Amino acid sequence: MPEGTTTLTERPAVEMVGVRKSYGTGSTEVEALREVTVSFERGRFTAVMGPSGAGKTTLLQIAAGLEPASGGSVRIGEVELVGASTRRLDRVRRQQVGFVFQSYNLLPMLTVFENVVLPLRLRRQKVRRTEAHQVLESVGLAGLASRLPSQLSGGQQQRAAIARSLLAAPEVIFADEPTGALDQATGRQVLALLRQAVDRDGRTLVMVTHDPRVAAWADRVVFIVDGRLHSEITSPTVENVTTELSRWEA
Repeated sequence: MPEGTTTLTERPAVEMVGVRKSYGTGSTEVEALREVTVSFERGRFTAVMGPSGAGKTTLLQIAAGLEPASGGSVRIGEVELVGASTRRLDRVRRQQVGFVFQSYNLLPMLTVFENVVLPLRLRRQKVRRTEAHQVLESVGLAGLASRLPSQLSGGQQQRAAIARSLLAAPEVIFADEPTGALDQATGRQVLALLRQAVDRDGRTLVMVTHDPRVAAWADRVVFIVDGRLHSEITSPTVENVTTELSRWEA
């Protein structure tokens, strides 16, 4: 096969080509992303890093179909998101994407169990209680299914948010600073769960982080600076990520 040729089965889980994102118009226009081209391979864990305001969260939200791009192409599998109808975007978000927020985004009036099965109910899929409880057990929440989010610690709430994504079995999990509000030990537990979703279940994981220790769990790190793809590391360690960060922080 000629170099650079991509077969259907080799298509990345997420592919962004020449993606632009602007806010405002005229003299108030701000470019958040500038001609970003990046892809995220299936069954791999990619960390996204960069300084504050670099466009990391914007990139994540556009890749997940939560926010529209101003230009370029964004594909999840075979589905083009740019220009897609609201109905199609909703279908992609419900069936192919999981999103783990730093703020957990659990509904306070629902129990842990109800929060975890919510994506399935939104899809009008049958909820298998045994499977849901197995997922809760796998994230260390066995016996807490009937509690409300307010009755959980921060780490437990984040694990519930991860369980919600895992039960929905998305092709791609996007995570925005999921360990940012957690202590180091709890953060490691959350990272181990996400790493397991990649290694055992074959999920694709794209995570925004500012922490080299978190990025070192990934298979690859891409760096965004001033809305542009700056560089990447394919075998990240705490040391080489820290060294790369110092290049754009200098």
